[in-house]
Amino acid sequence: MKIVVIITSLVFLLGVALVVLTNDNSEKETYTEQPDIEGQPVLGEDDEDDALVTVVEFGDFKCPACKAWGETIFPQLTNDYIDTEEVRFSYINTPFHGTESTLASLAAETVLDQNPDAYWDFHNALFAEQPSSNHDNQWVTVDKILEVANEIQTIDIEELELALEEQSKIEEVNKDVELVEDFNVQMTPSIMVNDIMVEDPFDYEAIKNLIEQELEG
Repeated sequence: MKIVVIITSLVFLLGVALVVLTNDNSEKETYTEQPDIEGQPVLGEDDEDDALVTVVEFGDFKCPACKAWGETIFPQLTNDYIDTEEVRFSYINTPFHGTESTLASLAAETVLDQNPDAYWDFHNALFAEQPSSNHDNQWVTVDKILEVANEIQTIDIEELELALEEQSKIEEVNKDVELVEDFNVQMTPSIMVNDIMVEDPFDYEAIKNLIEQELEG
């Protein structure tokens, strides 16, 4: 009877350990390097040598979850870490929703190249145009992009329209797609803290914990 109890206890403890180990492994995925954000839009300290932690969002302007993340999690991140210059934030286009996503990415890349200071205003304004329902309906059009851009005085509308027509920034979009593939991004938004992919992008406590760990080195 004692032997049976001991064996049962060992099996139980082994099961608990396996669950804990599995949960630890599922909380994050670590890569050998972090995404290269050279040429990407950056908020916060943009000097790579001085930035202690880099947070990257793989996002899609057509993605409802990305809009929700930007409205709920991102303000907390900004207040706690970006404004304090402990973290720099970058956004990588992840065009999972077809031609509309690609068009939005082309527009964002064009604005970034034309006037980096206007990028985040355009980024936020385009997300704000995302409808609250019927997300599969077409809403990212050249007319909508120009309408959004026209509200930002520092964007050259004619230059933007020509760039969209000629797809002059397609190589920049393709560069982002390569990063999406390199880091095996399966969903949007996907959030990385340095070289660590967060399992749940809406778990702000997990993001904070990873940032604090990286700040401590």
